[in-house]
Formats: sequence, C-alpha cells, structure tokens
Amino acid sequence: MSIKSVFAIPFAKIATKRVFKWANNPHKTQDKVFKNLISKAKNTAFGKDHDFKNIVTYDDFKKRVKVSDYEGLRSYVDRIVAGESDVLWTGKPLYFAKTSGTTSGAKYIPITKESMPTHIKAARNALLFYILEKKDASFVDGKMIFLQGSPVLSDKNGVKLGRLSGIVAHYVPKYLLKNRLPSWETNCIEDWDTKVNAIVEETINEDMSVISGIPSWVQMYFEKLIEKTGKSVSELFPNFNFFIYGGVNFEPYKNKFESLIGKKIDYIELYPASEGFIAYQDSQTEKGMLLQLDSGIFYEFIPSTEFFDENPTRISLKDVKIGVNYVIILNTTAGLWGYNIGDTVEFTSTKPYRIKVTGRIKHFISAFGEHVIGKEVEKALNDSISNTKINISEFTVAPQVDPAKGLPYHEWFIEFENEPDNLEEFASKIDASMQAQNIYYLDLITGKVLRPLIIRKVKKGGFHEYMKSIGKFGGQNKIPQLSDNRKIADVLQDFIID
Repeated sequence: MSIKSVFAIPFAKIATKRVFKWANNPHKTQDKVFKNLISKAKNTAFGKDHDFKNIVTYDDFKKRVKVSDYEGLRSYVDRIVAGESDVLWTGKPLYFAKTSGTTSGAKYIPITKESMPTHIKAARNALLFYILEKKDASFVDGKMIFLQGSPVLSDKNGVKLGRLSGIVAHYVPKYLLKNRLPSWETNCIEDWDTKVNAIVEETINEDMSVISGIPSWVQMYFEKLIEKTGKSVSELFPNFNFFIYGGVNFEPYKNKFESLIGKKIDYIELYPASEGFIAYQDSQTEKGMLLQLDSGIFYEFIPSTEFFDENPTRISLKDVKIGVNYVIILNTTAGLWGYNIGDTVEFTSTKPYRIKVTGRIKHFISAFGEHVIGKEVEKALNDSISNTKINISEFTVAPQVDPAKGLPYHEWFIEFENEPDNLEEFASKIDASMQAQNIYYLDLITGKVLRPLIIRKVKKGGFHEYMKSIGKFGGQNKIPQLSDNRKIADVLQDFIID
C-alpha cells in the first residue's frame, strides 16, 4: 500500500465535508454565486450592454438577459477570439474549448482562470466520494486511463485552443502522473484507430485499475484487447473494478460492457461540458448526480414542454420539482449568460439536488406530434434487454414519414452484439414500453396514424463506419440517439443487414 492510498481516505473525508457544507445550503450557495457573477462582470462589454450595475435580483436579471445559445452570444465570442479583453468576462480566457456545432460550425467556448479549476476539482471529488463510500483507495496504486482527445493545443490570438479533454490532460495532478496512461506521445495521435491500437499495446500488460471515457469508444478499446489476447478485460486487469463515463446514458450499453469485462463492476457518471462541469455521481446507492452549486455556475431551468413557447417559464433552483424534464441554462465564470447548452435534465432529489441527463432539446421525434424524448427511448430499450442476454453496441432512432407502403413509423437502427431470438417480438416489447411512457405515441398508434416501430439491424462495426464517413470518428464524438429528421438514418441505410 502506497502513501497515496493511505492518505486518500482522510483527504476524502475533508473534501466531502466541504462539499456537504454547500450542498446542504443550496439556495444560499446559488445566491452567493449569482451575486459574484453579476459583480465581477458588471464592467465587461456584456455587463454594460445589459445594465448589470442595476441588477439586484434574479427577476432583474431575467428582464435584462434573454436565454440564448452560442449563436446568440457569437458576436461577443468573436470579439474575444479576435483578441479583445473584458468582453463576456474580465480579462481574456485561458483557453478556448473547440467544439463542433450543428448550425454554428466550429464553436469556441471560453475557459477562464476562474472556471478552469472547477473542472479539475469536480472530477477529483467524484473519485473522493467513491473512496469514502467504499473505504478503499487501493485503485490509486494501479494504472489509470482516460480515452480522450489529443492534448496538443494551438494558439488563437494569444489564447490556447483545443478540445476540452485535451485541455484537461494538462492538469493531471503530479501525484497521478506516474499512474497515468497512455503516454503523452500516444495521446497526441490524431487518427483514432491508430491511437486505440497504440493504447492497447501500452496497457495490455499493465495493472489497470481505473478506465474512463465515452462508452462507445471504451467498448472499442475493450474489443481490441480481447481480439489480441483472447481474454476478458477482467482477466487482463483483475484490479479493474470501476468505470468512469459521461456524455451518454450508460444503461443500454451495460450488458455489452459487462460481457466484455467478464464481471460486474461499479460505475461513476460525470457530467462535464466545455461550458462547465455540471454534476457528478456522489453515491453508488442514490440515483442521479450531485449538481455542482458552488462551481461558479448559476443555474436556470425551463420546462422542456414550454421551451419553444414565446414566453416559457424560467426558474432558478429553488422552484424546480422532481420528475419534471427541464432544459438546463447556465451563467458562468467563463462569461456565458443565459446559455442553453442543449441538454435536458430531471431532478431525482432536492436534498441534496441531484439530476440525471434525459436527452437533448434538439434530439427528439415529433414528426407526428408524439414528442418522444431521449429518456423514453433509452428506457424502452433498457426495459426490453433487462434480464436477457441481448447486448447492444449502439443505436439511433428516426421517423419514417413517407414509407413505400403502409403507415409511417419510427425506425430503430440497432447494432447488436447478441441478437434477440425473435426480432419482431423484441420490437413489440420496445413499442409497448414506448406506448406506456408516452400518451401521444400511444394515441398515434391506436389511432392508426403510426404503425409500431420497425428495427433495422446495423452490421457489426457499422456505426463506427458511419462516424468515419462523416469525419467524427473517436474522441468525444457521440451518436445522437434520436433525431427528428432522416439525416443520420438515410446514411445508415448503407450499413444495415437483413
């Protein structure tokens, strides 16, 4: 047992006690964050344009700052990218996290000296909560890996530019550097296939204790390990006991993961975004992730059913309710104001405030007025594979509004690892769950406007081939699990099998 593991539990007690201090005083904490944000930004260009000096209450703020997205703030961000200071936040940002937008092209999300530490602190605290709950820190003596983008950063008018995961790679604590894999050289490889093969070579004989990343890409890494050795992941890494992930609902992937690993393990879910580290799983027994209330983010929420209304309800934390689907809105120490990141969340608890991500406000299906959201699709699939040997590698759903014959339907593209014995019966189970969850979908089926869903089997590796074909293979790229159009579905036709 190393010194690191010996001191980890006492350190975890201290760190979690600090978290409980603000988590148990949520409204006071958010009020303090709100006042600090307004005070610090009142002399910025945005603050002057929106009369921050006369903002005292949240109602004052709502009257002056409208909800927007990247396009709404783009004129300000472009000034920062051009080298101007004191635009959205004081001074210049430390970094731009480069992301790709569906309508905006490349997006440059500012990360400041105030916001950057919160990314690191939250990820650290997620591990410390796990250590304290398990009373075991032995994993810190093993090797750890995060499948991430390249840490190579470029320069944009004096500000470092890169992917968020690549930026974070520069902040790995010194006491973990000896345990961190892959090597810097391998991490810098841009081609994902080449990179994963190199990671396999570097890790195959190591004592891996922590593995993290987007599930679909970690799954690819596991498959390559098994292909090379003929052994399960747990045989190769007997001390690998928990997986850290974020960005997607893990439940549909769980069966496949555990079959590759060869045993049941623990999971820690994170909710990081380029715009801020929003939440992390603080318990293996409670549902949801702990909302980060003292990380320089003031949160707002809009019921997703009202989001596209002319005057939707816009509330702060004190007015949220459990079980309601909300669009989450951020105001941050990186200068993002009334910022819609596009995610929808639901509260699982208010003492403390815990959330789960339910989908994307733009990722829904309502071609016929059914208002199907990501949470419903994921639950239907998970209900249908629960207690079976069926394993799903990847999936997405789209409407088929103009079939060659018959009624329209929802088309499910699924890549199976282990297929159901009867595909039609499996589709019926999914459809029954969808009807039970969504009254609009039920009415459309019973009213003969839609027919029950149809499953298209995607060949093994088909989704990876699709991602390559659109230039988004590897890293932090994810397949949308449902769309209101045929953009993805039409391309996937080339990868289906009978």
